[in-house]
Amino acid sequence: MSGSAHSTVLSGARVVLPTGTVAGGRVIVERDRIAGSAHEGAEIVDLSGHWIVPGFVDVHNHGGGGASFTSGTAEEVLRGVRTHREHGTTTLVASTVTGDLDELARRAALLAELTQQGEIAGVHFEGPFINPCRKGAHKADLLRDPDPAEVRKLVDAAHGTARMFTLATELPGGLDSVRLLAEHGVIAAIGHTDSTYDQTRQAIDAGATVATHLYNAMPGLEHRAPGPIAALLEDERVTVELINDGTHLHPAMLELAFHHAGAHRVALITDAMDAAGFGDGTYHLGPLEVEVKDGVARLVEGGSIAGSTLTLDTAFKRSVTVDRLPVESVVQAISANPAKLLGRYDEVGSLEPGKYADLVVLDAAFDLKGVMRRGEWIVSPLS
Repeated sequence: MSGSAHSTVLSGARVVLPTGTVAGGRVIVERDRIAGSAHEGAEIVDLSGHWIVPGFVDVHNHGGGGASFTSGTAEEVLRGVRTHREHGTTTLVASTVTGDLDELARRAALLAELTQQGEIAGVHFEGPFINPCRKGAHKADLLRDPDPAEVRKLVDAAHGTARMFTLATELPGGLDSVRLLAEHGVIAAIGHTDSTYDQTRQAIDAGATVATHLYNAMPGLEHRAPGPIAALLEDERVTVELINDGTHLHPAMLELAFHHAGAHRVALITDAMDAAGFGDGTYHLGPLEVEVKDGVARLVEGGSIAGSTLTLDTAFKRSVTVDRLPVESVVQAISANPAKLLGRYDEVGSLEPGKYADLVVLDAAFDLKGVMRRGEWIVSPLS
């Protein structure tokens, strides 16, 4: 399709649009965009019995295909990106983990180049400014309080491609760091936190707009100490990340988030590490050794969950078939909402004329059968 005005019409499928699902609908692709009408003689691809949904948007992803976004070469990072594209993620933000500040700055510069080339959608810094008592799979002796000057150093190192920064906002310097991020157009995310309900509300008022993997690495809900979860769920300004892999969350907690926050405020993420799409074995997440067994990643030392091996096609299928969420709600959470969060909804996140032709084809059982990115098949439904 590239390099010509040739149109392709994907016809006969159930097409999920912002206005609802159209049975027997069609999507017209011209070059790298979705078009409003087809040229005469357009190629017709019959996808009857399938679903067509927007390409998935992952705002929290550490790697895949055996490659780490935190430590791999540019070629290795691209291998990880390709792995997730093959599973439907057509827009991806690369996440780092806690490390030495200078090393994180160098990593940001490499990821910035890949962002400028259009391979990834920016950089997410997760750590080192997080709470030691909620560190999860982050190395304790590298953690530090969120000094705004150091936060600024990493933002500057990303050369305008920093999209999100996860902080424990209750720590000294946390609120000032949130304000600095907001001033520079970088999403401030509350995560790996031991914050109280009131402290969390203060951080939201200061400009924090995302809950990093809600429920995980933060205090649980209690009747007299609601903590950060209640504050994050109740505030319309906040988008809540959820890892729906069957390990990180009980289905009741997923339902609670969709019910209380609403589908319009949920972003399904992977929090994937190297093993996603690659298999069991021994890996590293930053400087920490991780053992993956039966698809579950845990630190060798201590046994904490260390990210996931999730891909978003699996999250989509699980959300619809196991959790019984409406397809349209899942599309919101896996495509539209994260695209809006990144300020990219004019380009991706829905199937509308003028946007990039980023889409996923699913069969009746919600198994992935095709992936198109920028008008080119990554996975062809015809093969």
